[in-house]
Amino acid sequence: MAKVKICGLTNVEDARKAEELGADYLGFVFFDKSLRVITLPACERIVDGLKGSSKKVGLFLDQPIAEVARIARAAGLDALQLHGDEGPEYINEMIKVFRKRIIIIKSFKIKKGFDFSVLDKYPMVDFILFDTFKEGMPGGTGIAFDWDIVSGRTFQKPLFLAGGLNPGNVREAVRKVNPYAVDIASGVESSPGKKDHALMEGFINAAR
Repeated sequence: MAKVKICGLTNVEDARKAEELGADYLGFVFFDKSLRVITLPACERIVDGLKGSSKKVGLFLDQPIAEVARIARAAGLDALQLHGDEGPEYINEMIKVFRKRIIIIKSFKIKKGFDFSVLDKYPMVDFILFDTFKEGMPGGTGIAFDWDIVSGRTFQKPLFLAGGLNPGNVREAVRKVNPYAVDIASGVESSPGKKDHALMEGFINAAR
């Protein structure tokens, strides 16, 4: 049964509903150019209103390690999703900064011809995440990549699958890719950063 991450949360109501529906991970975006960016004070208010049954993930994009660590500690994050070009050296340094181990999810943009050997450079991460490659966009494309590129492959780390998922296609995605978790933002929204609760419920039910 695939776990579920609801990403791009920006308000208390949506985060509480996602938690109530049984989302395993709640995602908060901290890079400025995202349509779903959240400030640290806003994230802290949301986290204060949660029961704590879902893991809290902060999404970062090539940001200074000190900044990421400051936000993660203040917001009480359980995991970091590194969604840019962060290399092994950066991640090793990040791990050293935290006295208590924090979950690391490293994102990779997938397209035809992707060199899967690059994953071997990241033995220190806990999870990998595959998202859709689109020139000039770090994520949130709302477009699915060709799942046949990864179908039938096995990986050293558990896989989060993202990119263009929605309640109508997530069953097929899980069947083809067999990911550890599915990750969605725009596919359950009424507008950027505002979740449609019925779509969230439909997605979670379909994923499982």
